[in-house]
Amino acid sequence: MQFSKRLFVGMFLFLAGSLFDSSPAAAASGAGAINSGDTAWILIATGLVLFMTIPALALFYGGLVRTKNVLSVLMQCLVLTALMSVVWVVVGYSLAFDAGGMEQGTINLHSFIGGVDKVMMSGVTAESMKGTIPEILFAVFQMTFAVITPALIVGAFAERMKFSAMLVFSTVWLLLVYCPICHMTWAGDGGLYADWGVKDFAGGIVVHITAGIAALVACIMIGPRSGYPGHLDPPHNLTMTLTGTAMLWVGWFGFNGGSQLAADGTAAMAVFVTHLSASVATLVWMAIEWIKLGKPSVLGAATGAIAGLAAVTPASGFIGPVGAIAIGGSSGLICFIFATKIKQKFGYDDTLDVFGVHGVGGFLGTIMCGVFAAKQFGGSGVDAGIASQLKYQLMAAVSCAIYTALATYIILKLIQLTIGIRVDGSAEDRGLDLAEHEERGYILS
Repeated sequence: MQFSKRLFVGMFLFLAGSLFDSSPAAAASGAGAINSGDTAWILIATGLVLFMTIPALALFYGGLVRTKNVLSVLMQCLVLTALMSVVWVVVGYSLAFDAGGMEQGTINLHSFIGGVDKVMMSGVTAESMKGTIPEILFAVFQMTFAVITPALIVGAFAERMKFSAMLVFSTVWLLLVYCPICHMTWAGDGGLYADWGVKDFAGGIVVHITAGIAALVACIMIGPRSGYPGHLDPPHNLTMTLTGTAMLWVGWFGFNGGSQLAADGTAAMAVFVTHLSASVATLVWMAIEWIKLGKPSVLGAATGAIAGLAAVTPASGFIGPVGAIAIGGSSGLICFIFATKIKQKFGYDDTLDVFGVHGVGGFLGTIMCGVFAAKQFGGSGVDAGIASQLKYQLMAAVSCAIYTALATYIILKLIQLTIGIRVDGSAEDRGLDLAEHEERGYILS
């Protein structure tokens, strides 16, 4: 009996010691120690963000196009997931996060783009650390962001861009637009936007402004769909779209909450404000339609939810509930105006409203973060003051938009002059499912 007691006490102390060693405090005290809680959370968050592209975004976009183009959109999301992942491993991660040559307060080449020391994940092993998590986990988490950003742009030129042109464009765009903006924002001290003190918690600048501006340029250069705007069929499967919306909403918890790279209170608050902003934007968009059109639509509610999610993304780690309500309400209203009134006024065919929702939402959230991150609004604080923070938020958003627009135009122009960017009229009439892939999404007879 005495031996059993000693054995039980010894096992209890051993287990307690093991748990204590894996706690945040123990991880912080040991150099390079992995925090198991942080690592577990980012493993989950990585899966959630990948889930946002396949299947969530694929279903969201797939339901919005016409029956003859549903497979083409699903195919684009699937293949971009594979292609962008490989490009990220070969050189993208290095261009985005190689911090060699960066020096805080000094502007040089590496303030804008990373080096090549991490090409083919050189030096990144299972033992390499990024804060309290393995660097390889950080790399694959960031890979999922690099996957979804070009996939977002697909919605702007859906139903009319060549599959081959889409692959070339997405690859070059990732390297020339996404990677530099990502490096300037997230690679650390010495990056241009980082040194300005710009706040972009999870990608308002890096993901949504870049994708939204690229989408606007692409849809203008490619031109509107045949029959736009008066002779087009409505979305073919809103059930599919609503399913994709729900999946995106849940996946966004990993997108924003995971960007803290830790399982802590900031991550929890990021998840909370993400949900709150999406909820408010959904209700605002629905209310506007109800007042203006007499009935609330499923499509409007779904679009409002995505607008609220996109807008809160840059601010999610810095704001509290007040900021979430303000950003959600503002995005529901402003994105509605851009996706309807502004789009109609200027006549550009942003097929699935990538610019109106992601571009405008990301820009709006980036600017509003400069205000609602302040402590008087329940945020984590603005060290330089609201006015100064607003200035740098605006400078980063505008400069990112200008660079993205110019680079996107040049990339598409070169593709147009070589392999061409748009399918011919007969292929567009048949639909890209048959013209590009010789398959049908539905065989009903």
